[in-house]
Amino acid sequence: MEEYIIGNVRRIIFRSENGYIVGVFKVKDASTSFESLKESSLSFTGTFHELEEDGNYKFYGEIVNHPKYGEQFNVTFYERVMPEEKDSIVEFLSSGTFKGIGEKTAEKIVNVLGDDALQIIIDNPSNLMLVPGITKKQIDILHNTLIEYSNSYSTILKLNDLGFSTKDSMSIYNKYKANTLNIIEENLYTIIEDIKEITFKKIDAIALNKGYLKDDKRRVTSCIINTMDELCNTLSHCYLHIDMIYKYTVLALNYNITEESFIDCLNSLILSLKVIKLEEKYYLRAMYDAEENIVNRLVYLNGKKDTLRKDLDSYIEELEKDKLITYNNEQKEAIKKSQEKNFLIITGGPGTGKTTIISSIIDLYSIVNKLDYNELTKEIVLLAPTGRASKRLTEKSNFPASTIHSFLKWNKEQDKFAVNEYNKSDAKMVIIDESSMVDVMLFSSLLKGLRSDTKIIMVGDYDQLPSVGPGQLLKDLIESNVLDVIYLKQLYRQGEDSTIITLAHDINEGGLNSNIFNVNKDLEFIKTKEISKTLQEISETYKKKSYNDFQVLVPMYKGINGIDNLNKILQDIFNPKAKNKKELVVGDVVYRENDKILQLVNIPDERIFNGDIGVISRIDNKEITVDFDTNEVKFTPANFNKFKHGYAISIHKSQGSEFDTVVIPVVKEYNKMLYRKLYYTAVTRTKKKLIVLGDLDALKIAVLNNNQDIRMTSIKDKLIKKSGI
Repeated sequence: MEEYIIGNVRRIIFRSENGYIVGVFKVKDASTSFESLKESSLSFTGTFHELEEDGNYKFYGEIVNHPKYGEQFNVTFYERVMPEEKDSIVEFLSSGTFKGIGEKTAEKIVNVLGDDALQIIIDNPSNLMLVPGITKKQIDILHNTLIEYSNSYSTILKLNDLGFSTKDSMSIYNKYKANTLNIIEENLYTIIEDIKEITFKKIDAIALNKGYLKDDKRRVTSCIINTMDELCNTLSHCYLHIDMIYKYTVLALNYNITEESFIDCLNSLILSLKVIKLEEKYYLRAMYDAEENIVNRLVYLNGKKDTLRKDLDSYIEELEKDKLITYNNEQKEAIKKSQEKNFLIITGGPGTGKTTIISSIIDLYSIVNKLDYNELTKEIVLLAPTGRASKRLTEKSNFPASTIHSFLKWNKEQDKFAVNEYNKSDAKMVIIDESSMVDVMLFSSLLKGLRSDTKIIMVGDYDQLPSVGPGQLLKDLIESNVLDVIYLKQLYRQGEDSTIITLAHDINEGGLNSNIFNVNKDLEFIKTKEISKTLQEISETYKKKSYNDFQVLVPMYKGINGIDNLNKILQDIFNPKAKNKKELVVGDVVYRENDKILQLVNIPDERIFNGDIGVISRIDNKEITVDFDTNEVKFTPANFNKFKHGYAISIHKSQGSEFDTVVIPVVKEYNKMLYRKLYYTAVTRTKKKLIVLGDLDALKIAVLNNNQDIRMTSIKDKLIKKSGI
């Protein structure tokens, strides 16, 4: 924290609830490195527990170049600078910070107490009684406010001493203010519940260092919550059994607590309603509430009276004439029921016309309700789980689509949705494509943001992989046999020379005809034991293709034929080292300008989402800028874990995307990842050309293996029970 600037906050442009601020700073003095900034004004950013316009501060940090906002001072730590000259002290005391203290009173204070007035007030406020006309109330305000300033800085320094970073310390102080030290003293683990970005592991290390015992009830109960959360997010469960919770809690604690102690802590969580026990199922409160919210809303919508219209058949005939197509009976039923039902699921495999149905539903709604395009976009919302899926949906439907996160206006700073139960959308119909990817928590949040009478249509492939997050929503809803479901079975997206969709349907039905390969130009199988060498040879013929047109899909990350190793090989082919390309080494990975990049998490305020693919446009000062289809996003070292190379990506990450040419390796070493649903999903990501390489016997093992991880969810059972079936 040696480099700094000293000056005055001229203007605060943006302030979030958790203390993140963007503003303008007038530099009056600076350390040697920043001397050139003296007497200049520049923008600054940082997290502050307290900052005021016109306040004098000392900022520690560095200059960064933002792609949109240019040169900024990134504040890593700061101090309030108490005024030293007489005029500055008068200005400070009469600035409005001290209620009831005007300029005349401030001048009197300084005339009596001199240039050390502020420190004198802090040390002995009774000296203020020497100031003519000052009241007891004013003395208290002056003393208490100055003490608060002093205490806030000392609190942050104490948090630093405990082992918290300055950023974490500021987040903690912003949350608890004057009560910070009391909270820390009472229960350090409280922080985990209140501040999401501070992990159990981080708090636990500090707590143990501070003297907490390994079997401290505060530690154990916090660990149970953290363990349940990690298990649900890792294994995609909605509830857990007690033996699993106990086993993994002991591992996380690195201490063999007795079952009696564990159960005692678990029961205290149940009594405080942080954990919900239903029969032998244990839920985190948020997950239980999400399931209940979904089931209650869908039971309500399903029981709500249909909107029957006698003229729908004639309108559908009109649509057929306008679009020059003929709907089959399943499609007609789907289009018709979309207008009548309050909740509807439309499911089908690749090539069964799901996107065509979505466009037709929108068109029919427009005709029936006599709406122009602008009116239509206000009443119908078209959604998809990922950025790439929403872009593809927009292109195919000619109707604006967005991600669910964007529609709900996710606020990264607060980790909350702005569209919620207190601020609902006015949409009358919501259509969700690729709904097999939607997890329980996200769908519950979506329902909270919709009015209770909003029509909901879920479109997706029942046989695709389920969501990465907890639950198997589409599967549970369909298998409940409670809700209206239309099954699309007839194939449309299949020409005479197309065998990709035939392969997909064969895999889905548990069969594999070896003779299907190498007959038509769209489907090829290459037998090889040397995956990386064969992949190199294939890639050489495609290296002039756009990064969006050619994609390698792999089921696992580790091993010689895993994603991480194959990415290094493919990088050398598609983007070899060159003098004109800057590089940055992160761990054992080399990132290079023009590299293909896969986004791993949602960052809605930057308009990028999990599964988006971009290219590194430049590397400067340990910062990587990635171009996601003309949307440039800058990543600092703290965020390098939010992306990976994208030459080879996981099949899970490919969901919601399509690529012209797909290469899928399949070898027996993939072991547990050889199962039907995974390879079915991979095959269905292909638009024009599919190359399968490796071992045909391994592919047969995958096709025959219909086993999959059993997800512990209760939406299906709850739907059946609450529907009285």
